[in-house]
Amino acid sequence: MIDRMASEAPSYNTRSSLRDDLTRMGLSAGDTVMVHAAMRKVGPILNGPDVLSAALLDVIGPDGTLLVYTSWDSVHDDLLDDDGRVLAQWRDHVPGFDPQTSRAVRMNGVIAEFVRTMPGARRSGNPGASVAAIGRLADWITADHPQDYGYGEGSPLAKLIEANGRILMVGAPWDTMTLIHHADHLAILPAKRVLRYEVPFATGAETTWRFTEEFDTTEPVVESLPANYIEQIVTAYVAGGSGRKGTIGLAPSLLVEAQSMLAFAIEWLEARSAVPATGFGRV
Repeated sequence: MIDRMASEAPSYNTRSSLRDDLTRMGLSAGDTVMVHAAMRKVGPILNGPDVLSAALLDVIGPDGTLLVYTSWDSVHDDLLDDDGRVLAQWRDHVPGFDPQTSRAVRMNGVIAEFVRTMPGARRSGNPGASVAAIGRLADWITADHPQDYGYGEGSPLAKLIEANGRILMVGAPWDTMTLIHHADHLAILPAKRVLRYEVPFATGAETTWRFTEEFDTTEPVVESLPANYIEQIVTAYVAGGSGRKGTIGLAPSLLVEAQSMLAFAIEWLEARSAVPATGFGRV
């Protein structure tokens, strides 16, 4: 009876097994790594999603840094008028962004909120482009995040590049690789889409409103790009022999070097632009 019950027990991923999987993927001590994860694809985890975050920190160690893209869980951008202002009837009801308490956007997966709320985690101050980080470089990566063009120079994504960081996709769709928005900013492309809209910030008991300007990350940054251009970029990068594929738990996963991925993405974007660029681009 005992043997039969044991054989029917569910199979779980554990902190130890996930640590082994991450090591086999090529993650190592001291790494600075940005993680995108679809936890359901990992399979059952003993003690829940926190275990993946803990396994990641085990592998990268005290000299490493773990990053996640949080953005924030607000729908105020669905309440804008044609001038980018929040409609008057909603203005008093929209909470301001607070890096310490505002939830990570749900579409980024549970790992974003789990890492954001870990003891010692830091979060950058640009609401829509915010990143949470924990580890040796967390303070530096999240500090002084520009409020305009938050995926560009001085952003956590730029600092990930400066730190020779890596990107790990744990079962996450390749079109969720946030680094490509840094390429959108840096690539010399004509007529990039620009958004200008109000954002509320929590300042004590009040809310302060500020207009923010950003290249559009909700659509391809220029009209000529296909809707799935991010997926196409990552697919082409891997097809060229770059990146490392493996499995974490049950999740098909991909580990790439951020600098190499960024350079490839910029080249891919610019190769599809035959018109001389104006406005923002690489310096």
